[in-house]
Amino acid sequence: MRGFLRFGILKNMKILQLNIWGGRLHRQIIRLIEKEQPDILCLQEVVRLPGQEAVFISTLEELQDELQFKYVFFAPLFSFNYMNRTAELGNCIMSKHPIKSEYTEFTNLAYTENLDFTETDDYNVRNFQHAVIEILDNLFHVINHHGHHLREHKNGDESTMRQTTRIAAYIEGLVGPKILCGDFNLKPESTSLEPINSVLINHVKETGVISTRTPLTHKTEACDYIFTSDDIVVKRFEVLDDIASDHKALVVECEL
Repeated sequence: MRGFLRFGILKNMKILQLNIWGGRLHRQIIRLIEKEQPDILCLQEVVRLPGQEAVFISTLEELQDELQFKYVFFAPLFSFNYMNRTAELGNCIMSKHPIKSEYTEFTNLAYTENLDFTETDDYNVRNFQHAVIEILDNLFHVINHHGHHLREHKNGDESTMRQTTRIAAYIEGLVGPKILCGDFNLKPESTSLEPINSVLINHVKETGVISTRTPLTHKTEACDYIFTSDDIVVKRFEVLDDIASDHKALVVECEL
């Protein structure tokens, strides 16, 4: 579904954005989300592992069980071996309100089975997921993305520019209110963010956020973002100091 006409006023809608770092800090993730009580979660580095509980990490199944978001849209990037079981890693949108349609598009490479990080130099399997969500008879677009990772810096390159240009063009084709979340692996000054900045409001850049990283990493840049279309009234935007990952969580409260 790329367009629609049914949208109106929303009240007290809250979205929380977080790269959950593979679910290393399960209890902290749960406490953070329970404290904030968001309507929608946009998460990256989510591990799906059906069956028995995982060891050392929090899985999508455990998050679903404890948080009880009714609607879940998981967009896997690749599968991998985890203690002789097959797990998947990807992006995830969780919602307390109905997800009316789902769409996933790969921006780099394609879904990969049994990815072995010791045998490949190109681990940058990337996609974005697009959910149309309904709250109180209002429909709006939520897009979630984990950006291309460059080991050397967060400036971006030709590949990141190609991918963000593709995302921006897709967003321009949507009708109605739009929210884009993600860990883009790009600092606010990166020219690779300009295609998206031209179609949506970049709240990290607009508010002068310096860092979206926690003390669990030596990295200090801002690389996580929430963008909104100009038909959305943002009541609150905040980068939280809670430690639930090596990334900080971002929240936005808004009306459409």
